[in-house]
Amino acid sequence: MAPSSRLDERAPVFAISAAAELSGMHPQTLRQYDRLGLVVPRRTRGRGRRYSARNVMRAREIQELSQDEGVNLAGIKRILQSQDEVQTLQDQLQRVRETLESMSPARRRVFTADRDGEISALRRGERPRRALRGGALVVWRPGHRR
Repeated sequence: MAPSSRLDERAPVFAISAAAELSGMHPQTLRQYDRLGLVVPRRTRGRGRRYSARNVMRAREIQELSQDEGVNLAGIKRILQSQDEVQTLQDQLQRVRETLESMSPARRRVFTADRDGEISALRRGERPRRALRGGALVVWRPGHRR
């Protein structure tokens, strides 16, 4: 399929009845998940819920964690928040890698961070001006594996 004809998994296209059928649960369960912030559909002007394919997949995941794994809804909420945070960080890291790969080697910089989180940019071969108090200098090379 051409990239322009791909379906957007985040597009809010399903009414609650269709989303409930696709996820294999009752519409009231989806409403409860919405109230708890577990699955948050977009709203129409008339305040109707519109679910995306991603919302449906998330509802299935919640159901699996709850019924098959015995995790309560508060625990599921924390798991989902952690997964979202990890995904955000992975996306951010990918953007940084792409930026570094697109830069010429001469423009790439070296950074240090002390244990207080103070970040300093260095030139290649330059050492940090102040000693790292009980910390360590970490060198990160994109694509370099140990």
